[in-house]
Amino acid sequence: MPLPPAPAKRAALLSERDYDVPVARLPQTRKTASPLAEPGLTETPQARVVSEVTQAPATALADRSASRTRTPRASSSARKTQAEPDVQVQTPLFAPVPAPVPAPTRTQPPADIKPKKTKHNGAPKLFVLDTNVLLHDPMCLFRFEEHDIFLPMIVLEELDAHKKGTTEVARNARQTSRSLDALAGHQGTDITSGLPLNATGHREASGKLFFQTQLLDYTLPTSLPQGKADNQILGVVEALRQQQARQHKEPSTSAPDGGARPGAHEVVLVSKDINMRVKARALGLATDDYQNDKTLDDGDLLYSGAIALPANFWTSQAKTVESWQQGAYTFYRISGPIVASLLINQFVYFESPGEPSLYARVTEIRGKTAVFKTLKDYTHLKHAVWGVTSRNREQNFALNILMDPEIDFVTLTGQAGTGKTLMALASGLTQVLDDRRYTEIIVTRATVSVGEDIGFLPGTEEEKMGPWMGALDDNLEVLGKTDTSAGEWGRAATSELIRSRIKIKSMNFMRGRTFLNKYVIIDEAQNLTPKQMKTLITRAGPGTKIICMGNLAQIDTPYLTEGSSGLTYAVDRFKGWAHGGHITLARGERSRLADFASEVL
Repeated sequence: MPLPPAPAKRAALLSERDYDVPVARLPQTRKTASPLAEPGLTETPQARVVSEVTQAPATALADRSASRTRTPRASSSARKTQAEPDVQVQTPLFAPVPAPVPAPTRTQPPADIKPKKTKHNGAPKLFVLDTNVLLHDPMCLFRFEEHDIFLPMIVLEELDAHKKGTTEVARNARQTSRSLDALAGHQGTDITSGLPLNATGHREASGKLFFQTQLLDYTLPTSLPQGKADNQILGVVEALRQQQARQHKEPSTSAPDGGARPGAHEVVLVSKDINMRVKARALGLATDDYQNDKTLDDGDLLYSGAIALPANFWTSQAKTVESWQQGAYTFYRISGPIVASLLINQFVYFESPGEPSLYARVTEIRGKTAVFKTLKDYTHLKHAVWGVTSRNREQNFALNILMDPEIDFVTLTGQAGTGKTLMALASGLTQVLDDRRYTEIIVTRATVSVGEDIGFLPGTEEEKMGPWMGALDDNLEVLGKTDTSAGEWGRAATSELIRSRIKIKSMNFMRGRTFLNKYVIIDEAQNLTPKQMKTLITRAGPGTKIICMGNLAQIDTPYLTEGSSGLTYAVDRFKGWAHGGHITLARGERSRLADFASEVL
């Protein structure tokens, strides 16, 4: 069979009608003629090609090209025929409308093509930072978004004075100095015109950093000592405020009407020192506290871990609820608007007189449906944990997540006497000695005293931590008396066995460690900063469970509040995680005296 003849010219294998097919399928790619395009390459309308072609006169080609700016894009074959044969266009298909048509909006590029920028309310401000803000959070330089930052020279002097030592304050001072050095050493930066805060990769900070490079003229009341650092910072704020006010009043040559300069900033002092903020307000200066370190503005908004189902829950779910049995647990698949307010491992309960109660935990959320799993009843003696049974609803919730091997991180909050430490220890002893799920229990806590420090403590690490672990000894004494069948010798042997499986460690030596198959209890976690909390939680290795406990109403660490505590930070960040659980214990069970004192004192 002979081969077909070679094509005489390019693109001769397909007919011109075949070239029109894909163009007809994509009519939305209509474009207008670019003003930068060459005249010979002006786009032509889609044409139906006939068999007869004639040579097009130049005038007809020019007349047609004037009306092609509002027509669909032509095919490649139609552009090639412009220079050689003319094409006959069927006018009923793409004839231009004689009536005047307004210019389509597609001729202008849409605004959403440009990179999106975060919209901020109000004009950018100039924040003057106090030294205690930098010592509190070394990353605060990059937390002010589009606003500018000003550092007085006395602030750098105070940073230099606090950089020596091994304390957290000295560590933050050194970290702040390294950040300032990285910003100042970036190529192409001018310290007089401001250092861009996003030069080191922090894209969320779009403002600039200014240093005090010249003397500022200011006048303060004579009652304020001029040599004190706080008063010097107040003087800098006053001088900057006057300088910005003068710039705002001066006429701008760039403004078309010679009006005021639009670039004047509002000067705001940011300090953690309450007395300094009071003095600033007395002088008429704008001031504010550093709020970025607070996870929540109000402690009442903290995630509680449990939610009550509405009174009409069963009636509203009667037609859509699904239930099935799996072992000793019952599962319910529900739907409705309540699903949007649920989180994984959140406890739900339904209590109504005359109707069966429901206590369950959310195990799955998929779309508009959620799955509830009933709980194990630890109020019954047959389910006692090391002889301890729950006395209220929240304690039952807590024991369910403490005994669940799939939950790796548990946080317990509540007032004094709610049983946090006792339940955590009982669950740990059961899973270490009976279930052999973990190898040992590690107990640590923040060594922050309520009153004055008593000085150095002698002995080894565990002996030094002994006075801080009085709560552990008290709870171990309670747990040792739960086994009434054993004699005096049996209880003594059990006590020795328990203490051999409990290790007391100090937080000062946790850096770099890895816990494998350990049951870690962090007591008094409300006194930890978010950085310390992250350091402890990241020590967990495979098979390790961490329990954080604390009372947010008993914070003893200076400059730490309910909103900025590490315990609040952990509860807020871990909510909804498939392997984390939280519950807030409401009722005190220590004694009627302790319960009443927690309410009225």
